[in-house]
Amino acid sequence: MKTILVGLKRAVDYNVRVRVKSDGSGVETDGVKMSINPFDEIALEEALRIKESGAAEEVVVVSVGISEAQQQLRTGLAMGADRAILVETAEELQPLGVAKVFMKLIEKESADLVVLGKLTIDGDNNQTGQMLAALWGRPGATFASDIKIDGSTATVVREIDTGLETIEVDLPAVITADLRLNEPRYVKLPDIMKAKKKPLEEIKLDDLGVAAGKSFEVTAHKPPEERSKGVMVEDVAGLVGALRDKGLV
Repeated sequence: MKTILVGLKRAVDYNVRVRVKSDGSGVETDGVKMSINPFDEIALEEALRIKESGAAEEVVVVSVGISEAQQQLRTGLAMGADRAILVETAEELQPLGVAKVFMKLIEKESADLVVLGKLTIDGDNNQTGQMLAALWGRPGATFASDIKIDGSTATVVREIDTGLETIEVDLPAVITADLRLNEPRYVKLPDIMKAKKKPLEEIKLDDLGVAAGKSFEVTAHKPPEERSKGVMVEDVAGLVGALRDKGLV
């Protein structure tokens, strides 16, 4: 296997408390710490481990978004990726649009494997990997908690509602990473300095021939409702009474 593509999305850091804009048009990002989407970081770590095992020649990280996403790509390069590609666009692409971008890059890079996070913590859609597999006409293995590559076959342990499921897929394929797949490595300062010299290619979205069309529209954002104060009860009868007062039983 020659090339593994890994998607890295720029997202609000998971340690930051998200605030909705006063007009409800979105969430505040000005002055907010941005990081690699956590599931994408896990996907990159797994791709690097596959390469280090000798099963792949190079790992290429990809981001679709504004020019500031170069920061997250440089972090990916510091972790150990060989090259980076930024598909630059000011528009927020929806899952199908992102899948179409990756399809173009698969053709451009002759990729043998694409590893993505199972979802992003901002959109929480869990759609891009599945859509990409369908567009590519290749197998897709989602929610991976273990991956083993043997020649042209990948054995993937999937996390499903009833437990774990082990499947085999023929490569090329798309795999999406779940939380328990691995623990991403810590990036050291020398690696950050080396990453500055690694190639980062910038491509305009229009140059790929992909339209940023929308299949759905988010009309408003609002914060979750404040949690109501708890009620202390002395016994089961009091619990049933409290639930009845709230119309829950």
